[in-house]
Amino acid sequence: RADELKAEAEALKGAARLEDLTLWQMEKAKTTKKGSRSYFYWMASWREGDKVRNVHLGSCRKVDHETALQKARKMKTEALGISAN
Repeated sequence: RADELKAEAEALKGAARLEDLTLWQMEKAKTTKKGSRSYFYWMASWREGDKVRNVHLGSCRKVDHETALQKARKMKTEALGISAN
């Protein structure tokens, strides 16, 4: 029974670690001959040891919030070597 509880605790710990990321929008302003224009894109950040990793996820026009969040979770899973389940 103790082994089952330990395995469950490890799974919950991995899931909590996977959820610990920040999703935010970055604004990029470009100035051209025709004037200034702003573009928005999704960014995610999480900790890898002592460092914070920032990752570009795509344009806000092409990717919605939920899709960006799923993409960030997948990238973090691969980066940290956490099992998906």
